[in-house]
Amino acid sequence: MKHRIKAWLPAHDSLRNHRWLRWMGPVLSHPRLWHFSRKGIALGVAVGLFFGLLIPIAQIPASAVFAVLLRANLPVAVASTFVSNPLTFGPLYYGAYRLGRVVLGEPAVAQREVAAALATAADDATTDNAELSLSDRIFRAGERLKLVGKPLAVGLAIMASVSGLVVYFVISGAWALRTRWTRRQRLRADRATRELLFVGRHGQTKRRKGPPGKRSLTGLRNMVEGTPTYRNSVSKPALLVTP
Repeated sequence: MKHRIKAWLPAHDSLRNHRWLRWMGPVLSHPRLWHFSRKGIALGVAVGLFFGLLIPIAQIPASAVFAVLLRANLPVAVASTFVSNPLTFGPLYYGAYRLGRVVLGEPAVAQREVAAALATAADDATTDNAELSLSDRIFRAGERLKLVGKPLAVGLAIMASVSGLVVYFVISGAWALRTRWTRRQRLRADRATRELLFVGRHGQTKRRKGPPGKRSLTGLRNMVEGTPTYRNSVSKPALLVTP
């Protein structure tokens, strides 16, 4: 399972040589950023999903910075930002705009104008234009989103926060349940192995005869009557009675 996940994640060299991550230098080589653990994976997905939904551009550097600060898994955080892509950008941002408008109680804008603004912003955010700097991309995206600015920002903030928290707790809970189930299966296998070894050494296991309650009552009655109780013996010696 772990190897399949790693095959879909960006490689170490590709992240270190990324044009927006090169400035972080040796910080990206910290072992905690590449370790597969419950907290690292859950935080990585939550951070990547949060910035993938919250901002239309500069998602990779933002998620990488917070992954370093929180010691989350860096490849998982970067890969999770692709939740917003050319296919999902329009529906996600339109849903966020509708959510923000309901929360703020603002009047609706013409649907054609909203769709045009979101489509243009999506093209600017997802097109990898090397001629534009990061500041130019931010400025152009801001200009495109002025029409739906406040409701969209509120909706994106709500969606990003809720999605990040839910994903973090879901992954943490699923990881914990899987760990407990694996440990329980391993303990059962070890117990079965020990029983097989014991049977192989001693032939067959000795079983007690009769229920525990019956044996206890018999021993108590023998003690009252003066008859000794002998365990694990074939014959009982005769009781010596003195006058």
